[in-house]
Amino acid sequence: MKTEQMLFGFETLTDVKRDKGNDVYIANSLSESSTGEIRLMESICERVNMNKALKRVLKNGGAPGVDGMKTGRLKAFLFRCGDSVKEEMLNGSYTPYPVRRKEIPKADGAGVRLLGIPTVLDRFTQQAITQILQAIWDHTFSDSSFGYRPGRSQAQAVEQFRQYVEEGFTYAVNIDLSKFFDRVNHDRLMSRLAQRVKDKRVLKLIRAFLNSGTQVNDIVEFSNEGTPQGGPLSPLLSNIVLDELDKELEKRGHRFVRYADDLVILVRSSNAGERVKKSISRYITGKLKLKVNEEKSGVTRPWGTKFLGFRVSKMYGKTLVVIHPKAIESFKKKVREITRFNRGVSLRRAISELNRYIIGWKGYFAKGTRSKLIHELNAWIVRRLKAFTWCQWRLPRTKISNLEKLGIENEEAYKLGNTRKGHWRASKHQYMNYAMPLEWFTKERGLVLLG
Repeated sequence: MKTEQMLFGFETLTDVKRDKGNDVYIANSLSESSTGEIRLMESICERVNMNKALKRVLKNGGAPGVDGMKTGRLKAFLFRCGDSVKEEMLNGSYTPYPVRRKEIPKADGAGVRLLGIPTVLDRFTQQAITQILQAIWDHTFSDSSFGYRPGRSQAQAVEQFRQYVEEGFTYAVNIDLSKFFDRVNHDRLMSRLAQRVKDKRVLKLIRAFLNSGTQVNDIVEFSNEGTPQGGPLSPLLSNIVLDELDKELEKRGHRFVRYADDLVILVRSSNAGERVKKSISRYITGKLKLKVNEEKSGVTRPWGTKFLGFRVSKMYGKTLVVIHPKAIESFKKKVREITRFNRGVSLRRAISELNRYIIGWKGYFAKGTRSKLIHELNAWIVRRLKAFTWCQWRLPRTKISNLEKLGIENEEAYKLGNTRKGHWRASKHQYMNYAMPLEWFTKERGLVLLG
């Protein structure tokens, strides 16, 4: 028997099947006690579910939490202590660690995003809970909700946005939830969970995760609100909270698209947009106890609205999804960071980091990238690398020697090597283009281009 099959030996679910839509194992019928009470924690601790959670956590990787345990050590730890972990979950004594605070700069440069990184063991436990609760809740969520749901994607959300615009809803109401993940009210969330979760052990464990606190510089801070971003459970809890808003929007007959806490409502006129904005903002602050960022909320045209990095444009009578200019500027900012002239890393390492970023970026923005933009960005990236290389060569004699090796005659190499132009201006010189053509970066050094 394989090690991963031995980690969690007992099985309480009957007729287990695989849901191909979300690649999560669920059950036709949850385990029940003799009195008919749903034993949800037994379902969470069931062998197939736990092994599935283990695989997902190992695949996702990630940084260690406050206990310092790395992801690669989790499997061995569970092989030794898995039965104890399961017993603590079943008897209600499992105690999560505080999450580790990590600050991530926002893409637009406006401050930082606060992440809470749970320990690897807590991530595993949360993943096991999430898989079961996802099967209970997901099918009841709104068709206009796309974030953190199996079989749904950002591309689908943007396409739904485009379809509404094509139907004539050409005004977008942008509702920005201020620090949403930090402001979720624990009591309201637990009340929502208790409507379907009857196993008090599960509710107690979720409450323990919410109240585990955040460790900042060896000091643990506690709060009665917020679901720290960074754990597997947080996205599902956020959808459960905002499902109440989705249902209200559906009841009012609005066309809307929501991806996590990014919400846009489509209407036919500016006046209607202002009415909807005021009404929905009142509902969010009054009923959901969340805060609306008035500065970032408003009514705009779809071609000026940034939704998940895209905007909808009208060309030749058609509606098209294109990349928002701010997303392009964010891309350039990241490339500038990687290819910063005085960064002090090798060209090989810079290209390796650049490749990882480019592959992820073009995979996400493939739908809205036009051939002209691809050509312009590729040319700009190559010029950045030329300037980066020119800076690395530093001394005139090194520049002259390397230019000669790349086929530039001595006299021209001497002139260019001793130029007083800055790195960026020098990167456009005709002999620089001859010495370091596109193939010099792609074929010889492995640079990945956008297309």
